[in-house]
Amino acid sequence: MLFQGEFNNAIDAKGRASIPAKFRDVLSSVFGDERLMVTQNDGGLAAYPIQEWEKVLEKVKSMQASPLKDAINLALISPAVECSFDKQGRIQLSKAQRCYAGLESEIREIVVVGSINKIMIWNRAMHAEMRKHAEDLLKTEPQALYNLGF
Repeated sequence: MLFQGEFNNAIDAKGRASIPAKFRDVLSSVFGDERLMVTQNDGGLAAYPIQEWEKVLEKVKSMQASPLKDAINLALISPAVECSFDKQGRIQLSKAQRCYAGLESEIREIVVVGSINKIMIWNRAMHAEMRKHAEDLLKTEPQALYNLGF
């Protein structure tokens, strides 16, 4: 089993985000490592198990030099920070990550979403916007959903 589920959580005043125990259990049992690499992604944050992050790095490394590779390095690879859990199951998000994801000190409500091989962290307003966009897109692809069994 990989990451799935949607959880409303909070960020504390020090920028620590609570990650559901269910996701921490997957990290331990499937990946054998509770560390995450957290990076910026589409207005939110993406937290990858170390093994999955290393796969991403290998793919990027094997790309031909190009403006796209440079953009990926600048926007996704460079901002990545390794995070470990504290005793309460929280990870420390950097100030830069919190600012990027709209999680400044006055916004503490987050949505933590399982996304197969990674964990997404959104502020609640951005998550609602992204979800609405996704639902609208799915309405335009009913056959694809049917083919998947939905």
